[in-house]
Amino acid sequence: MPKKRLKRPFYNRDVLTVAPELLGKVLVRKFDNGIISRFVIEEVEAYRGEEDLACHASKGRTSRTEIMYHEGGKIYVYLVYGMYWMLNIVTGENSIPQAVLIRRIEGFSGPGKLTGNLSIDKSFYGEDLVFSKRIWLENNNEGVNFFATSRIGINYAGEYWKNKPWRFILK
Repeated sequence: MPKKRLKRPFYNRDVLTVAPELLGKVLVRKFDNGIISRFVIEEVEAYRGEEDLACHASKGRTSRTEIMYHEGGKIYVYLVYGMYWMLNIVTGENSIPQAVLIRRIEGFSGPGKLTGNLSIDKSFYGEDLVFSKRIWLENNNEGVNFFATSRIGINYAGEYWKNKPWRFILK
Protein backbone atom coordinates (compact mmCIF):
# COMPACT_ATOMS: atom_id res chain seq x y z
CA MET A 1 0.00 0.00 0.00
CA PRO A 2 1.53 3.36 -0.99
CA LYS A 3 2.18 5.84 1.77
CA LYS A 4 -0.20 8.77 1.94
CA ARG A 5 0.66 12.41 2.48
CA LEU A 6 -0.84 13.72 5.71
CA LYS A 7 -3.79 16.05 5.17
CA ARG A 8 -4.83 19.24 6.96
CA PRO A 9 -7.14 17.59 9.55
CA PHE A 10 -4.16 15.68 10.98
CA TYR A 11 -2.39 18.96 11.79
CA ASN A 12 -5.45 20.98 12.85
CA ARG A 13 -5.57 19.36 16.29
CA ASP A 14 -4.03 20.18 19.65
CA VAL A 15 -0.24 19.93 19.75
CA LEU A 16 -0.34 17.39 22.58
CA THR A 17 -2.34 15.06 20.32
CA VAL A 18 -0.33 15.67 17.16
CA ALA A 19 3.19 15.57 18.66
CA PRO A 20 3.24 11.91 19.75
CA GLU A 21 1.36 10.91 16.59
CA LEU A 22 4.21 12.36 14.50
CA LEU A 23 6.51 9.62 15.81
CA GLY A 24 6.96 6.96 13.15
CA LYS A 25 5.60 9.22 10.41
CA VAL A 26 7.88 9.78 7.42
CA LEU A 27 9.48 13.14 6.68
CA VAL A 28 9.95 13.40 2.91
CA ARG A 29 12.41 15.86 1.39
CA LYS A 30 12.66 16.48 -2.36
CA PHE A 31 15.94 18.24 -3.06
CA ASP A 32 16.60 20.73 -5.86
CA ASN A 33 18.41 18.01 -7.85
CA GLY A 34 15.23 15.88 -7.87
CA ILE A 35 16.41 13.31 -5.31
CA ILE A 36 13.68 12.30 -2.85
CA SER A 37 14.74 11.07 0.61
CA ARG A 38 12.52 9.66 3.37
CA PHE A 39 13.23 9.64 7.12
CA VAL A 40 11.23 8.25 10.05
CA ILE A 41 10.54 10.85 12.76
CA GLU A 42 12.01 9.57 16.05
CA GLU A 43 11.83 12.46 18.55
CA VAL A 44 9.71 15.59 18.92
CA GLU A 45 8.83 18.28 21.49
CA ALA A 46 5.52 20.08 21.90
CA TYR A 47 5.18 23.84 22.48
CA ARG A 48 1.70 24.94 23.43
CA GLY A 49 0.58 28.51 23.10
CA GLU A 50 1.10 31.84 24.79
CA GLU A 51 0.73 30.33 28.26
CA ASP A 52 3.71 27.95 27.71
CA LEU A 53 6.75 29.98 28.79
CA ALA A 54 9.02 27.72 26.70
CA CYS A 55 7.02 28.52 23.55
CA HIS A 56 8.10 31.44 21.38
CA ALA A 57 4.46 32.55 21.31
CA SER A 58 4.66 33.30 25.06
CA LYS A 59 5.98 36.71 23.98
CA GLY A 60 2.89 37.23 21.83
CA ARG A 61 2.35 37.59 18.12
CA THR A 62 5.49 38.91 16.41
CA SER A 63 6.94 38.75 12.90
CA ARG A 64 8.98 35.75 14.08
CA THR A 65 6.00 33.82 15.51
CA GLU A 66 3.33 34.92 13.01
CA ILE A 67 3.16 31.53 11.27
CA MET A 68 2.40 29.82 14.59
CA TYR A 69 -0.93 31.67 14.58
CA HIS A 70 -1.94 30.08 11.26
CA GLU A 71 -3.70 26.76 10.71
CA GLY A 72 -1.79 23.54 11.30
CA GLY A 73 0.46 22.00 8.69
CA LYS A 74 2.72 25.00 8.14
CA ILE A 75 6.44 25.06 8.86
CA TYR A 76 7.95 27.34 11.49
CA VAL A 77 11.73 27.62 11.23
CA TYR A 78 13.98 29.82 13.30
CA LEU A 79 17.72 30.24 13.74
CA VAL A 80 19.55 29.43 17.00
CA TYR A 81 23.13 30.35 17.90
CA GLY A 82 23.29 32.15 14.56
CA MET A 83 23.92 28.87 12.75
CA TYR A 84 21.25 26.15 13.24
CA TRP A 85 17.75 26.20 11.79
CA MET A 86 15.09 24.50 13.90
CA LEU A 87 12.28 22.71 12.07
CA ASN A 88 8.84 23.00 13.68
CA ILE A 89 5.41 21.93 12.49
CA VAL A 90 2.53 24.23 13.35
CA THR A 91 -0.54 22.49 14.78
CA GLY A 92 -4.02 23.49 15.84
CA GLU A 93 -6.51 26.00 14.49
CA ASN A 94 -5.97 29.60 13.41
CA SER A 95 -5.02 32.02 16.21
CA ILE A 96 -3.94 29.23 18.61
CA PRO A 97 -0.11 29.24 18.44
CA GLN A 98 1.27 25.73 18.81
CA ALA A 99 4.18 23.88 17.20
CA VAL A 100 6.14 20.65 17.35
CA LEU A 101 9.94 20.79 17.19
CA ILE A 102 11.38 17.90 15.20
CA ARG A 103 14.38 16.88 17.33
CA ARG A 104 15.49 13.68 15.63
CA ILE A 105 14.84 11.75 12.44
CA GLU A 106 16.23 8.44 11.29
CA GLY A 107 19.96 8.92 10.69
CA PHE A 108 20.23 12.43 12.17
CA SER A 109 20.21 13.11 15.90
CA GLY A 110 19.77 16.74 16.86
CA PRO A 111 17.54 19.38 15.31
CA GLY A 112 20.45 21.40 13.88
CA LYS A 113 22.03 18.37 12.24
CA LEU A 114 18.80 17.28 10.61
CA THR A 115 18.05 20.69 9.09
CA GLY A 116 21.65 21.04 7.92
CA ASN A 117 21.60 17.65 6.22
CA LEU A 118 18.18 18.29 4.70
CA SER A 119 19.12 21.79 3.47
CA ILE A 120 16.30 23.39 5.44
CA ASP A 121 16.69 27.13 5.94
CA LYS A 122 14.68 30.34 6.30
CA SER A 123 13.08 29.81 2.88
CA PHE A 124 10.96 27.04 4.47
CA TYR A 125 9.25 29.47 6.89
CA GLY A 126 5.51 29.20 6.23
CA GLU A 127 5.82 26.28 3.80
CA ASP A 128 2.61 24.25 3.71
CA LEU A 129 3.26 20.53 4.27
CA VAL A 130 -0.10 19.69 2.68
CA PHE A 131 0.85 21.13 -0.73
CA SER A 132 4.64 21.57 -0.78
CA LYS A 133 6.61 19.99 -3.61
CA ARG A 134 9.84 19.96 -1.57
CA ILE A 135 8.85 18.75 1.91
CA TRP A 136 5.91 16.82 3.33
CA LEU A 137 4.94 14.10 5.81
CA GLU A 138 3.58 10.67 4.99
CA ASN A 139 1.71 8.11 7.06
CA ASN A 140 3.81 5.05 7.87
CA ASN A 141 0.84 2.75 8.60
CA GLU A 142 2.76 1.11 11.43
CA GLY A 143 2.02 1.16 15.15
CA VAL A 144 4.64 2.83 17.32
CA ASN A 145 5.78 2.65 20.91
CA PHE A 146 7.11 5.76 22.57
CA PHE A 147 7.78 7.36 25.91
CA ALA A 148 7.38 10.92 27.18
CA THR A 149 9.90 12.94 29.15
CA SER A 150 10.62 16.57 30.00
CA ARG A 151 11.72 18.98 27.29
CA ILE A 152 15.37 19.97 27.08
CA GLY A 153 17.27 23.22 26.60
CA ILE A 154 14.54 25.43 28.06
CA ASN A 155 15.76 26.31 31.55
CA TYR A 156 14.70 29.92 30.89
CA ALA A 157 11.02 28.82 31.07
CA GLY A 158 11.20 27.84 34.76
CA GLU A 159 10.75 24.51 36.52
CA TYR A 160 7.01 24.14 35.86
CA TRP A 161 7.28 24.48 32.07
CA LYS A 162 10.66 22.77 31.82
CA ASN A 163 9.33 19.66 33.51
CA LYS A 164 6.23 19.19 31.37
CA PRO A 165 6.48 15.71 29.80
CA TRP A 166 6.07 17.12 26.31
CA ARG A 167 9.09 15.51 24.66
CA PHE A 168 8.14 12.30 22.88
CA ILE A 169 10.69 9.66 21.85
CA LEU A 170 10.20 6.59 19.68
CA LYS A 171 11.24 3.36 21.45
